[in-house]
Amino acid sequence: MLGVGAAAVVAAPALQRVMESGLGAVADKDPTGLTGLLPNGGGFRYYSVASSVPRKSAADYRLKIDGLVDRPATYTLDGLRALPQTRLVRDVQCVTGWRVPETPFEGVRLSALLDAAGVRPGAKAIRFTCFDGTYSESLTLDQARRPDVLVALRMQDKPVAHSHGGPVRLYVAPMYFYNSAKWLSGITVTDSVKPGYWEELGYDVDAWVGRSNGRDDDPTG
Repeated sequence: MLGVGAAAVVAAPALQRVMESGLGAVADKDPTGLTGLLPNGGGFRYYSVASSVPRKSAADYRLKIDGLVDRPATYTLDGLRALPQTRLVRDVQCVTGWRVPETPFEGVRLSALLDAAGVRPGAKAIRFTCFDGTYSESLTLDQARRPDVLVALRMQDKPVAHSHGGPVRLYVAPMYFYNSAKWLSGITVTDSVKPGYWEELGYDVDAWVGRSNGRDDDPTG
């Protein structure tokens, strides 16, 4: 029995990776969203609002920064990796109720990318677009400049998987996870907040954990 238990402990990480990969692959091809009801070994659910999402490799991934900026830019994945990286460990909280505690994220602070682009006077918000062709999100400029908002390249101490929004996703630590846009491809500086995909369907534009959509979850930390 001890031998079986020890073997299970050794095999558990590999089995979890297989489960995550399998569920992620199924979710990519599930237009019903029903696979989002299934937790993987890490406690996450898979959500996509598109019927399928193309995969981007290091060779073809691009992140475009434009709008009300002096220096529009396009970053490759290697270009983002070459910038100073920040690591955060916070709880992930979904507005539907599930939480994954102490999840590490690592990437470039959004504020650093905005500073490099040179935000123009009159700018008030940021609009995020995604290469699934459907999803979008927004933050005010003040929210975007918080030190706990990342353009994330790593999650759980490994590159962000495609099923989790990789190779690059947004991570807004103090807000519900719907605000952390997956498959990030565009950052546009604008003069007003435009509601994103879920906000158009009734979710709060300001997605602070514990203060949105009538929920009273503990703030993430």
